[in-house]
Amino acid sequence: MSVSQVSPGLFLSGLDPALKASVLTQRNIKLIVNASGVQGVRYPEIPGLVVVEIPVQDVPHAPLDQYFDLVSEKIQQNLVQNQNCLVHCTAGRSRSPALVLAFLIRFSGLSLAQSYTSVLEFRPFIRINAGFWRQLMNYELRVQNRSTVQMNRTASGVLPHIQDQDRDRGEGICING
Repeated sequence: MSVSQVSPGLFLSGLDPALKASVLTQRNIKLIVNASGVQGVRYPEIPGLVVVEIPVQDVPHAPLDQYFDLVSEKIQQNLVQNQNCLVHCTAGRSRSPALVLAFLIRFSGLSLAQSYTSVLEFRPFIRINAGFWRQLMNYELRVQNRSTVQMNRTASGVLPHIQDQDRDRGEGICING
């Protein structure tokens, strides 16, 4: 799976691209957020490269939300200095997109629903686990005092549902369904 640029200076990927010097240097990556849960990852030696380790497994009960503020602040500091950031997990489908959504909620002013739609445009195969969705919903409520996604029971299990759409068209869209 490839590297996806979700906004200026902010990239999202799985583990493999994050280990390639050419990927990092071509995109001028100076901050890596490693949410793969893999300890001791050896990144290419690139001057000025900083790595932030997020030791969380991709399971619904894992406390990824305890890192939302830390990661968001690190990304923001990096971007303010005109340095690019790569957020990755193992496949770039659950943990790292959830961290990017938290950053967008906190620093872009976008709602969770808008952030998800934006990231999905550049990385259409993300599939955030239900526990991380709940944590993001709580984060949006805490940071923005609004709730634009709810969890609904479906034939496929409990899935997030964007509420923003409900008001506009009388229907919503199911995420990850």
